[in-house]
Amino acid sequence: MRFENNKSGNGGVITLNNEVKEIGRLTYTIFPEDSKFIISFVLVHPEFEGRGMGKYLVEEAIKFARENNWKVYPHCSYARSVMMRMKGVEDIFLQR
Repeated sequence: MRFENNKSGNGGVITLNNEVKEIGRLTYTIFPEDSKFIISFVLVHPEFEGRGMGKYLVEEAIKFARENNWKVYPHCSYARSVMMRMKGVEDIFLQR
């Protein structure tokens, strides 16, 4: 599996792919003036659901946000529920 981060302007898409096809994607928006990274949407294609792939996408987004010193606001309810169960994200998790 490999991640691809396609950033364009103040937004982008992180995709998770296997050797054949896309497994899922996470869309985001960045507000650099506020040091804020917003997770807009997480999608895992049906044939890959139930295997933790969505969590991998959220973890990759958190890694990207940390590298840029951004706080993470999970607008997506799935991403929010994943982050609420994670340990070690209290320093960057914006709950609003």
